[in-house]
Amino acid sequence: MNCSFCGKEIQKGTGKIYVTKEGNASFFCSSKCEKNTLKLHRHKEKTKWTNFYHKEKKARHAINEKKKASASNSK
Repeated sequence: MNCSFCGKEIQKGTGKIYVTKEGNASFFCSSKCEKNTLKLHRHKEKTKWTNFYHKEKKARHAINEKKKASASNSK
């Protein structure tokens, strides 16, 4: 099972589960991830220490490289 905020693997028997009134469950590996989500309302794609941020950054970098390559080929 992975943390809902940072994406880190949660060991069995550790972490916390937060269930909303609608029945959606969020899994947290630490209180740091829990606070960033519930109390501070931060986005996992914009927080630099999460795995989700690094995945988004890699995808943005690949798109920019394709744009640069296509622009240099058209000259």
